[in-house]
Amino acid sequence: QVRLLESGGGLVHTGDSLTLSCALSGRTFLPYTYGWVRQTPANEREFVAAIHFRGGTPSYADSVQGRFLVSRDTTNNTMYLRMNNLKPEDTAVYFCVAGASPKTLARAPNYRGQGTQVTVSS
Repeated sequence: QVRLLESGGGLVHTGDSLTLSCALSGRTFLPYTYGWVRQTPANEREFVAAIHFRGGTPSYADSVQGRFLVSRDTTNNTMYLRMNNLKPEDTAVYFCVAGASPKTLARAPNYRGQGTQVTVSS
């Protein structure tokens, strides 16, 4: 089992930056893809970003490409999502997830955290 615990959400203004953290524990040696998905106020679940546990090239949703950066620190088993130039449409509950591939993270992750709210005011 893998446990995921998000932190770092909050209320920010358009153009601000924010970093989310996800503390990983349990069987983190398993070869999952780790990432972030978000649930919008319209209740839609969207893929945001992902990185394989071995590293490699991260993948991003088109809507955040160039603004968000996903990374993982294997020394302290923490994953980060650095969000720059935030927009009101980024408002959502952000979930840390682990699963088979980026394509499955939004709809069918193997593990998911409790989520952290990010609100971007205009």
